[in-house]
Amino acid sequence: MNAWLFQALLALVVLCATPAIGREARDIRMATTTSTDNSGLLKVLLPKYEARCGCNVRVMSVGTGKALDLGKNGDVDVVLVHARPAEDKFVAEGHGVNRRDVMYNDFILVGPKSDPAGMRGQKSVIDAFKALAQGKSRFISRGDNSGTDQMEKSYWKEAGVKPGGGWFVSAGLGMGEVLTMAGEMQGYTLSDRATYGAYRAKTGLDIVLAGDPKMFNPYGIIAVNPNKYPAINYDGAMDLIEWITSLEGRKLIAAFKVDGEQLFFPAREE
Repeated sequence: MNAWLFQALLALVVLCATPAIGREARDIRMATTTSTDNSGLLKVLLPKYEARCGCNVRVMSVGTGKALDLGKNGDVDVVLVHARPAEDKFVAEGHGVNRRDVMYNDFILVGPKSDPAGMRGQKSVIDAFKALAQGKSRFISRGDNSGTDQMEKSYWKEAGVKPGGGWFVSAGLGMGEVLTMAGEMQGYTLSDRATYGAYRAKTGLDIVLAGDPKMFNPYGIIAVNPNKYPAINYDGAMDLIEWITSLEGRKLIAAFKVDGEQLFFPAREE
């Protein structure tokens, strides 16, 4: 055996004997709702995690419906979303495993400071949506099958309203863009509190209704099922899930504030 071949075989043996933990960690692909990105939360969480894992988390910021579709297609390793019925269906159909509660905040109804539709007098989000359907002011809907859009549709359904006409604008855009539109058009929209907090100064919109228990907004994280897509980075997905729901992750979530206001509240440890 010549010296070159011997050295090559020796290098192969050493490589095979090297523990996986010593090799470069695989990137993690995460699809998440726009609220976690637009609010600035991910800019706080992910650098801490990436320094720990020695990897990169590649984020696709889309609506919840699209995020779950990416998971169904095996295009991501993990999803962080906020539409519990859709999340439960995603798991029940075998697309995802090991769902965990991460955090929560609430949905809010926002509109012009002048409040032309009189929303500040409402206590019930369903009654508010009935009043909005009178068409006294424009309502800007996300119209993108996001978690916020799914919740909005449930309110219209419970209110017995099929929204349409000149007062109803279906934007097909993310939350930040819709808040900007509502500010420019002096209309109302349903928002998650976190994105509104990040865009409040830009839009001039006020919170006109909040606090109805129906407006509770929980977030969950789910690993894509490795039995369906063996090539996904399941180990990385589970490591991220364990970290974000750990004491360290929950403390970072609780500490995240915009203009002094806490926008997300960590779920209790399971």
